[in-house]
Amino acid sequence: MKSKKVSNWHRYHDTLVRAGVPQKYREWYVRHVQALIAAFPGKKLSDLHTKEIGQYLCSLQEQSLEDWQLRQQVDAIRLLLVDTLQLGPAKQVDWNAFAYRVDAEGRAFVEAKGQQYTGSLPENWQRWLLDMQRSLRSQRYALRTERAYLDWLRRFALFCTQHGKAPDSRQARAFLEHLVLDRKVSASTQRQALNALAWFFEHLLQQPLDLGQFMRANKPRRLPVVLSVQEVKRLIDELTGMHRLLAILMYGAGLRLMEVLRLRVQDIDFDQRILTIRRAKGDKDRIVPLPERCMDDLRSHLKERRKQHEQDLALGQGKVQLPDALARKYPGAAEEWKWQFVFASGQLSRDPEGGELRRHHLHETNLQRAIRRAAERAGIEKRVNTHALRHSFATHLLEAGQDIRTVQELLGHANVATTMVYTHVMNRPGVLPVTSPVDRL
Repeated sequence: MKSKKVSNWHRYHDTLVRAGVPQKYREWYVRHVQALIAAFPGKKLSDLHTKEIGQYLCSLQEQSLEDWQLRQQVDAIRLLLVDTLQLGPAKQVDWNAFAYRVDAEGRAFVEAKGQQYTGSLPENWQRWLLDMQRSLRSQRYALRTERAYLDWLRRFALFCTQHGKAPDSRQARAFLEHLVLDRKVSASTQRQALNALAWFFEHLLQQPLDLGQFMRANKPRRLPVVLSVQEVKRLIDELTGMHRLLAILMYGAGLRLMEVLRLRVQDIDFDQRILTIRRAKGDKDRIVPLPERCMDDLRSHLKERRKQHEQDLALGQGKVQLPDALARKYPGAAEEWKWQFVFASGQLSRDPEGGELRRHHLHETNLQRAIRRAAERAGIEKRVNTHALRHSFATHLLEAGQDIRTVQELLGHANVATTMVYTHVMNRPGVLPVTSPVDRL
């Protein structure tokens, strides 16, 4: 029995190596697995059921863990139960759903033999949740949208069952007002919940959502956080490696966070010095200039990235997620270099839909955390996040005399009114510089 345990630990170590887990993190992965074993004293891991695994993962979500710590623990357990031990019940778990915490009300899903684990929800709600997931996927909604809509439907289900009510327009209105009065959500959060409920009523219940007049969250006017040129320089100087290159691209081309992370090799044109941003907000493409300053570093990064891709291919793990149905139309495209993400994750991950092991792009929290910490080291006393670089790009262009229509096109705004907000944070908001009266004293 003892030799079997040793053998399994060796197999788990080999799995960590194949999955690309860095050496410095492997000890933590072993600790996470040991915690799982301790949670089921006297029980073999091979005897665990899907529901037991789901309940343990739910307990992790309820702990005071950082997001990256939660993802690491879930990843460690998945690599043991699925990749190493290849347990059938573990393969039925929606691991990606458990790796991302929504909030205390949200509950992740576990798929088991076509059913979804949804706690104590009635059978009709379980069926609606499953039908909604299938329908969203059949209509090729983004995975983020699918998760958000399913989460809102679950919250609405809990709200209805707690009050012993069937889902109708009156309950939907009460739920949306509950979000504002009791949960104190923002206007954008309430609007997302409304969109999810409207989709549910129209596509699944086949009935209109008639809300009438209901309490909406106020949408206050907020000015964007803009850094000065000197502050941007100090911020970038505090970054290194891939994070530095990403920050330069975001500021130099005015890119959104997911736009820069989803760049693929074929989207970079060094000869014409342009970047093609595909499937951006509103499912629109646009072209932006490739900053001269980052071209050499970007070429060097792509050389290293290609070596990584060739190593993945040698291990049979060189495929990448493709948009829409391209993977079926062009079966070999997923392994081609031009389709690979420029800024890839250091670890392989499971495709939440197909379950295939792939190398996805860098996770957004990785860059967000690096930007925040760099701002602290640089001594910037502002609420700095990744989007502040995009705000600074637009503002600095307008301050340099660039016309607002050009800035609108570069940012990908559908309406110039959206771009006009940057005129309120410019250093020169008028035609001439404005001098404060106190400076004349």
